[in-house]
Amino acid sequence: MPLGLIALAVGGFGIGLTEFVIMGLLPEVAADFQVGEAAAGWFISGYALSVVVGALLVTAAVSRLPRKPVLAGLLVLFIAGNLLCALSPDYALMMAGRIIAALCHGAFFGIGAVVASDMVAPDRKAGAIAVMFTGLTVANVLGVPLGTLLGQQAGWRSTFWAITAIGVIALIGIMVLVPAIAQAESRHGLRAELRAFRSRQVWLSIAVTILAYGGMFGAFTYIAFTLTDGGGFAASTVPWLLILFGVGLFIGNTLGGKAADRNVDSTLLVVIAALALTLAAFALTATSKPMTIVALLLMGGFGFATVPGLQMRVMKFAWAAPTLASGANIGAFNVGNALGAWLGGVVITAGLGYTSPIWAGAGMTVLGLAVMVFAATDSRRQARSTLSPADGQDRAAAPQPSKA
Repeated sequence: MPLGLIALAVGGFGIGLTEFVIMGLLPEVAADFQVGEAAAGWFISGYALSVVVGALLVTAAVSRLPRKPVLAGLLVLFIAGNLLCALSPDYALMMAGRIIAALCHGAFFGIGAVVASDMVAPDRKAGAIAVMFTGLTVANVLGVPLGTLLGQQAGWRSTFWAITAIGVIALIGIMVLVPAIAQAESRHGLRAELRAFRSRQVWLSIAVTILAYGGMFGAFTYIAFTLTDGGGFAASTVPWLLILFGVGLFIGNTLGGKAADRNVDSTLLVVIAALALTLAAFALTATSKPMTIVALLLMGGFGFATVPGLQMRVMKFAWAAPTLASGANIGAFNVGNALGAWLGGVVITAGLGYTSPIWAGAGMTVLGLAVMVFAATDSRRQARSTLSPADGQDRAAAPQPSKA
């Protein structure tokens, strides 16, 4: 395994930690700044919105630049944002720090996915992307609980000091371990990056990302209420159950990347179908503690097993200039998060109970599966129509984008 992938994973760990650890520290942060829960909640919502903006605008702005220096620059931005959070004397500067850190999130993962895939052989690209996203899964499994504990014991600012230090380590790792990207790659300007969106398959892949991943996140957003009010678990057991969910994320990400290297579309079809079935089964058996434990592990596993394949699929069909499309798909994950959480809130407000977000998530995932079936069928049809017997073998080596 190239050591540069480890550096990317460390960066992913830090970014994942700064995104999610705030959830466990909101009471302390709100009390320090003397604001209410709703105002403090914008530290989460504002971050998520800034991720989408950064995934598109920041990635577009740096599309002509060599990727290694760009990744380093993004981590400098990340370090600055978290340093501002650690030092912020008031709510406004804390929000500014969150936004600055978030702007690098989508661009880092989008560009990092392209860099990771360039470090390995063609048949290991999805696995390389999975290694980078391992940092995000480890942040959920270990980083968030430990970061929350540190913040509760030593003050919430200490957690952001620790994240700043992780950012510095990742920056050094990328500067030393990530190989320089060939200068030829920097010739892809914004126009070339935008032309990649003429591919119908790129848009279909982004739609699958929003629906399938958003369905899982919609079910997960209200999981604490589902576990305590629906499943009868004590509130003190919820963190341990969430760690189990995080273990599922780690396993699913690793195995999903390996499977996608063999066949992206087949892997996504199987995994998304399994995720939909898992969510439906979870909704039906949420009052059973043993079944809930199994469902949490499977939901995390199948949910994150989609990530390497979805990212790889977008890059595959935007192969001539994949950077902006890769960043856009990172933004799509966050759009799916917001859509799933909103839909879950709608059904809860309608009085349908705390298992209703799981049903809503299952419905979103089924829609994502339907889009994926159409995308895979359309891709095979397009491949048959564009390959002639004379040049089929040569052209099959490169993915053929379909025109919208």
